[in-house]
Amino acid sequence: METLYQGKFLNMVREGRWEYCERVNQTSAVMVFACTPGGKVLLVEEFRPPIGKQSLCFPAGLSGDEGPESDAVAARRELLEETGYEATGMRYLFTGPSSPGLTSETLSFYLATDLKKVAAGGGVDNENIIVHEAPLDTIDAWLAEQTAAGKSIDPRIYTGLYFLKNQPS
Repeated sequence: METLYQGKFLNMVREGRWEYCERVNQTSAVMVFACTPGGKVLLVEEFRPPIGKQSLCFPAGLSGDEGPESDAVAARRELLEETGYEATGMRYLFTGPSSPGLTSETLSFYLATDLKKVAAGGGVDNENIIVHEAPLDTIDAWLAEQTAAGKSIDPRIYTGLYFLKNQPS
């Protein structure tokens, strides 16, 4: 493996003819599928420079970026930091590659339950996160409106909606 570029957070490497990015300090991230007891899906909006626009996603972030922690602890932390909600339940769903042709990063998905608003949310440090609480029963129309307004919809939202709509009662 040859290092083409070494940055603070990412390295660009080459293996044979394949070029891809590696995270410098950790390779795992988490995403949290969350819906309030009142039926509101928690989504976050943030400007993403690589695509040059606002992007909607479920709360997510790096595992271990604040020191050693399990993915489950990172999922709880990210949910609280980004949305201001705490979850009594945090169920691990699965882990997979975030973009296997581009990066070595893996993403672990969690389903948050029994949510309670305890803080404002909006992220930490230089994050400028907008928290959305969109009704689960009209989420498809809401997402279409966001798309029409020029926002990018992370396709993993639809994975999360599958899990939120198919939870055992």
